[in-house]
Amino acid sequence: MKIISIVGARPQFIKAAPVCRALRSQHEELLVHSGQHYDYNMSDVFFEQLGIPRPDFNLGVGSGTHGQQTAEMLVLLEELFTEQSPDVVLVYGDTNTTLAGGLAAAKLNIPVAHVEAGLRSFNRTMPEEVNRVVVDHLSDILLCPTRTAVENLQTEGITDGVVLVGDVMLDTARHFANAEEAAAAVEHFGLQSGEYYLATVHRAGNSDSEARLGAIIQAFATADKPVIWAIHPRTAKNIGTLGLQAVLDKADNITTVPPVSYVETVGLLSNAAALLTDSGGMQKEAYFFSVPCVTLREETEWTETVELGWNQLVGADTNRILAAMGSLAKPESRPDVYGDGHAAEAILAVLDARYGVCL
Repeated sequence: MKIISIVGARPQFIKAAPVCRALRSQHEELLVHSGQHYDYNMSDVFFEQLGIPRPDFNLGVGSGTHGQQTAEMLVLLEELFTEQSPDVVLVYGDTNTTLAGGLAAAKLNIPVAHVEAGLRSFNRTMPEEVNRVVVDHLSDILLCPTRTAVENLQTEGITDGVVLVGDVMLDTARHFANAEEAAAAVEHFGLQSGEYYLATVHRAGNSDSEARLGAIIQAFATADKPVIWAIHPRTAKNIGTLGLQAVLDKADNITTVPPVSYVETVGLLSNAAALLTDSGGMQKEAYFFSVPCVTLREETEWTETVELGWNQLVGADTNRILAAMGSLAKPESRPDVYGDGHAAEAILAVLDARYGVCL
């Protein structure tokens, strides 16, 4: 079987690592990097540390508006698919890369398999929500990380090809949890385990708004513990553009660092008092490592983390963020709602059963 897998952003590299290993053990896989994330700290370092094969094709699309990115990817992927004639196209998550890969394949009548299908925030103002809904409705195989995701698809009338496989990010987290680089990360940044907050902010709804981003910075600045903020390039740029740099510079409580590698992230996250984030994937990673999460959004795709008491949704309100940090508590239980850490193997089995005999 010939599979083309498409990635383009940091979370997709993390998800692809175990799946690539599983697929290449029995099939021919071609890996395509769209170039959506192209900075070294957001791209190359992940391939190096996670042991992901170098991309067979790099589209080099780079940044741009949603329409520009998606359109350029569509043109290039259509040409590539026509040339390579894959048996199936595998896409991950909810980015513009995901949308372009799914659309290009579907229009050429190539089966689409969607890893992390069925997630819903029910907020259509999020570009990611539009992407994931569209891709789910044109996919042939919908590889769901949770029972909630399966139920979301059923509600939309999607039942054929839906399979609960577990979460591939758990595969990767368990693989690297005891890596030396992870253990050394806390010491490298001069931190004490359990005595700091780890923060990330990258959603357009927060990073493009002076009011919301300013409120988040104010909360970080007055937190009861130091905040180490792994700052996304887009957010760093917007802090200057929106006139918030002086506010950040005065905040002695905040240490900003460039995006760190995945393995360093595991070390910093697993030793943090809590995670402060608007990322979808990192809410879940905090759950993997039994770390409370404060989500800087009004909704989440990972509803299980909230229902089980490990995650609080606070938006971008300074007082709500501080109140959440002041009321952190670890629930007594943490059920295995994201699977057993063998999702990549389950994905391989699904593709084998659906599309044919191994090479």
